[in-house]
Amino acid sequence: MMEDFVRKMIKSIDRIVNLIALLLILVAMSFSGYMLWDSNQIYASSDEKNYETYIPTEKHTESFKQLQKINSEVIGWIRVNDTHIDYPLIQTDNDDTYMNTDAFGKYNLAGAIFLHAANSPNFTDFNSLIYGHHMEKHKMFGDIGLFTRKKYFQSHRYGNLYFNGKNHGIEFYALLQVDALNEVLFNVCPNTHEAKIQYLKQIEDNALYKRSITLTENDHLVLLSTCTSDMTNGRNILVGRLTDKVYPQKQPKKNLGNGVDALKKVPVWIWILFILLIIYILHRKKGKDEK
Repeated sequence: MMEDFVRKMIKSIDRIVNLIALLLILVAMSFSGYMLWDSNQIYASSDEKNYETYIPTEKHTESFKQLQKINSEVIGWIRVNDTHIDYPLIQTDNDDTYMNTDAFGKYNLAGAIFLHAANSPNFTDFNSLIYGHHMEKHKMFGDIGLFTRKKYFQSHRYGNLYFNGKNHGIEFYALLQVDALNEVLFNVCPNTHEAKIQYLKQIEDNALYKRSITLTENDHLVLLSTCTSDMTNGRNILVGRLTDKVYPQKQPKKNLGNGVDALKKVPVWIWILFILLIIYILHRKKGKDEK
């Protein structure tokens, strides 16, 4: 009698343990499914296509003005030719707000592309710093990481900056990898000959790749900065010279993603059904083993 009681107790405890394990697996997989869904939502909300209807041209600016009515801190538009970098440009009185606020002024972990708070919105400074998150799947400033490949750097030379109702060209000539605490590069350069020489030397010293172009003190530099995992506390900076010449771009390639991206696009309810099916199969197998 005692042995039967002990045997039943062991079986009951075993069932309870198995049930708890299955529940934990269900919770873990459901949480993973939710995380995949949430990640996909962030990527979708940061797609440059969300802003296509607001892209300004010199002849047609009404749609851009509509965006400025939605968010009065939109000052322009930044594009790197033949990449997915094609976004509104924002500026406010600090460099924290648009780390997690989008161009529509809504909370968004992907943030927005924004001009350094201390820079002139008219781009009259010797150097203008533009920031954006480094994201996978070609979102925000994710494509700047591609410039660390020499062939990519060599084949992508131009961009466009729209401000004050006019398009301006950007001639990119250097890709830097620097520490985020570099006080020279990440501050507005004083308008003196010595300061400008020092700034250009910092670019020279930190350049991973660089083209030979002639710069003068009257030039205006545009620096696109984003994070990189290639070095501790590192930043990739794409440096260009602002020009009055506008450079046309080729038709950008469509982002088709990859196998991992495709899995992330699977609806959450499919994942839940898959999880339940696994639990059902395990439960049936458990029942057969007990018999």
